[in-house]
Amino acid sequence: MKRTKHLGMILLGIWLLLKGLLELISIPIPFLNIIMAFLAIGAGTLILLDR
Repeated sequence: MKRTKHLGMILLGIWLLLKGLLELISIPIPFLNIIMAFLAIGAGTLILLDR
């Protein structure tokens, strides 16, 4: 189960990096909010499943 926690932390790190970069650079990507939401939900789910 530790593998899922590490994957969740990696996804969370990717989400944080993308969120920060997107605040600095405005790139019009369609459905970006939906993609970011799924990434955050996936990371949180994987971290919680490892408890």
